[in-house]
Amino acid sequence: MKRLILLFVAATMMACGGSKTVRVSKKVIKGNWNLSTITYSKAGTYDVTLLNDAAKSCFEGSTWQFIPNNNTGVYTIEKYACEAGDRHFIFTIDEVDPATGLYDFLLKPTDEKGKSETNKGFRLSLTSLSDTQMQWQQTVIVDNQPFTISMNFNKL
Repeated sequence: MKRLILLFVAATMMACGGSKTVRVSKKVIKGNWNLSTITYSKAGTYDVTLLNDAAKSCFEGSTWQFIPNNNTGVYTIEKYACEAGDRHFIFTIDEVDPATGLYDFLLKPTDEKGKSETNKGFRLSLTSLSDTQMQWQQTVIVDNQPFTISMNFNKL
């Protein structure tokens, strides 16, 4: 009986704790970041609305704060001619492949209290994460061809 209880407790702790790689990633992502550039995989002029919120020009230069202990954050757009202000979100880092270190980054816009009006979010690939830089990528289909949007962050 003791073994069964011990096995149950161990399994529960492993299921709730997440992998070591994800825990380390949450520690690295904690803090303030600047979304410095947004690039596309193909040359051209595109009218892209990111995160169902604003244009690329509004997002570049925005500041982001990640609080991993409760998986919340806020990004702030301050550019002239853009709808300025704070946008709140919740996020999750899901490990995809421990061998490559690639993750899914899930982001859901919310209000200040953490409630989502639409309960919809965005799945991005967390393709690079270091103490000073981070990159997200999202691939969409344009004219039946894959089109990748890269969002490049620098730690403040």
